Amino acid sequence: MLDIAAELDRWCAQGRDFAVATVVATHGSAPRRPGAALAVDADGTAIGSVSGGCVEGAVYELCQEALRTGRAATESFGYSDEDAFAVGLTCGGVLDILVVPVRAGAGATASSLAAAARGEATALVRVAAGPSALLGQALHVRADGTVAGTLGGAPALDRTAAAEAVALLAAGRTATVEAGADGSRCGSPVTLLVEASVPPPRMLVFGAIDFASALVRVGRFLGFHVTVCDARPVFATAARFPDADEVVVDWPHRYLDSQQLDGRAVLCVLTHDAKFDVPLLERALRLPVAYVGAMGSRRTHEDRLCRLREVGLGELELHRLRSPIGLDLGARTPEETALSIAAEIVAARHGGSGVPLTGAHTPIHHEPGPAAGRIGSVA
Repeated sequence: MLDIAAELDRWCAQGRDFAVATVVATHGSAPRRPGAALAVDADGTAIGSVSGGCVEGAVYELCQEALRTGRAATESFGYSDEDAFAVGLTCGGVLDILVVPVRAGAGATASSLAAAARGEATALVRVAAGPSALLGQALHVRADGTVAGTLGGAPALDRTAAAEAVALLAAGRTATVEAGADGSRCGSPVTLLVEASVPPPRMLVFGAIDFASALVRVGRFLGFHVTVCDARPVFATAARFPDADEVVVDWPHRYLDSQQLDGRAVLCVLTHDAKFDVPLLERALRLPVAYVGAMGSRRTHEDRLCRLREVGLGELELHRLRSPIGLDLGARTPEETALSIAAEIVAARHGGSGVPLTGAHTPIHHEPGPAAGRIGSVA
């Protein structure tokens, strides 16, 4: 639900009651991940999505029913071989959905929506399965562990939920957690949906060149907070990079030293000059970031590796370097090159192979793993 927090926060401010259907779990091939949501207000206005469109109508009706009854509910949607027109996922997967009515501006849900809309790190924990009296109950958890609301069980359940939420916030992930209604692992079982919303991951683009301008646009499209850094003030200007969130004039390695980056950050080195590349990559490859790529020919790459070995980098650190940067798309223009870089970043995020899906036997939708937790805001 936090993926549509800005819109829902406006609904709360306008005093609009609504019901929200949220993906709790997926099985097999499914187009949306846990946390994806569809909301419907009392006037029938809908925002968001829980699938590629194949079950939206049925979920819309569930939201209207939740508004009428004031009760939370759960539902599963899957593919039906018996009836080609049955409501279900024609892609063959199964979606587990939680539908909860929300009164405008009320309780933990509203405070969590407001925090997410402000861009703060926040988590919303809801009971997605368990005793009917607890279903849909919500807890708002901040990054420092403070909470608002209650899940309605024993106080220990709120403490367990808060601890799990803080851990998932640190990873930038959404997930389900099994617990007992008494807060233990052995009490009456409940399933908690923990939705984490964190500030957008960062993309640092070093080198104020035409290829960087195209990459900035793609980075913004993918949801990154994009910074362009170059030591040359004549090139590093806001006028040349209007889509960048920041344009910094500084030596790349010095600017990198000043930053606090989390494990979701991606670094794209387009400077193509040893006096910039080597001190920058010496530092970048020692950081626990998600992706480090550097532009250059294969000859430039080999020369760069030699220089990096000379300054003390080991083979494990050098193995992290994606160079020449990007996937082999035959790219030539800045826009095509930016697309190839973005494709490699997405593949690294989800553990994709980068091979064509036609004729391949690889999964279309990869399960979120450690790499996904590093780059993605919601997995």
